[in-house]
Amino acid sequence: MDQERIRKYAKLAVCTGVNVQPGQTVMIFVSPEQHEFAAMVAEECYLAGAGKVMMEWTFQPVTKMAYQYETVESLGEVPEWLEAKHRWMAEELPCHIHILSDDPDGLAGVDPEKMQQAMVKKNRVLKKYRDARENRDQWTIIAVPSPSWAKKVYPNETEEAAQAKLWEDIFSCVHIEKDKDPVDAWNRHNHQFLERCRKLNEYGFEYLEYKNQLGTDFRVWLIPGAVWMGGGEYTMGGTYYNPNMPTEEIFTTPASGRAEGKVVSSKPLSYQGMLIEDFWVEFKEGKAVSWSARCGEEVLGKIITMDEGSCCLGEVALVPESSPVSQTGHMFYETLFDENASCHLALGAGFSNVLPNYDKMTAEEWKEAGINDSLIHVDFMIGTPDMNIQGVTSDGKRVDIFVNGEWAEEFRSQSDN
Repeated sequence: MDQERIRKYAKLAVCTGVNVQPGQTVMIFVSPEQHEFAAMVAEECYLAGAGKVMMEWTFQPVTKMAYQYETVESLGEVPEWLEAKHRWMAEELPCHIHILSDDPDGLAGVDPEKMQQAMVKKNRVLKKYRDARENRDQWTIIAVPSPSWAKKVYPNETEEAAQAKLWEDIFSCVHIEKDKDPVDAWNRHNHQFLERCRKLNEYGFEYLEYKNQLGTDFRVWLIPGAVWMGGGEYTMGGTYYNPNMPTEEIFTTPASGRAEGKVVSSKPLSYQGMLIEDFWVEFKEGKAVSWSARCGEEVLGKIITMDEGSCCLGEVALVPESSPVSQTGHMFYETLFDENASCHLALGAGFSNVLPNYDKMTAEEWKEAGINDSLIHVDFMIGTPDMNIQGVTSDGKRVDIFVNGEWAEEFRSQSDN
């Protein structure tokens, strides 16, 4: 594989992804299978000035064994040392770099009920520490091909050829080219996001209306004053970072409890090693009230009923069909990529930083403003080549945002043409 571009990727994750600050601690979450790349990322962290780099190893086959053999009580247990670690993270705010490479089918056969119960039990203890880090720490998610993931994407290739092709896809999606600086490419990418968000924010839409031939006929209301975001973000302390690499979405958090109609999935959803395919969800008064799936319906039901807020929406995101991820022409079976190929929604927790002066508000005030609260945030894709989306203002003016799966003319930039 092209080691020069792989090194660029590692540096991009550190410098543009989490934007490591001098003396800062970095935590890298990764499978042992990717130890060579993880070591490369760790070195780039130190070269960027990190004070300490810590590895958090996760291994999907052992995770599956735990779900198969342990009790719910054991799986959901939070020992004192684990709670202390999360308390430390909330206080010290290390950077988090998540390197994904799991098999999309790696947890197939796991009991969804058991997984749900264990997650709820554990999160009752840990959620307060995650909430305490919200908007205060830098984090980024990237991905590296594993043999099992690559073969899922390219089933007719050898493992070696499949991994090589998936590497090329990743390089394309995160704007890494030979003899070019990807940091410059990302700076231009982020500037494009800012311009598009500015145009959307000027309208102050009351709600959005989605329609396509697949069966989506849906309206979702927005929080008054909430902004559209995309690309990089700022922590409360003012550090700029890019949480998702790749990213092609412009998003906001809708008003909790205000959505009506039916949305039909346009791509499978890979959720914790299990696939949900050909599904639809119907909303009434902001809540998912009915749903069906050709494959994985039980898992879908467990997501929607995970907690009080998991049946409501936490995100609406706009992604054109012409995005680099979509242009690869295939599914990645990994939400980090697939959500950037298509317009999508997310069940569960919303983003408080879409609110003006969110940093001066309490969590309860976020909720009162309309930000949904949940243990989960699960993106699912609904975009299609014939998707039309209109924004409707408070005085009834209708504005085309998407026409046939692409940004309407008003929201296009020079690079789209």
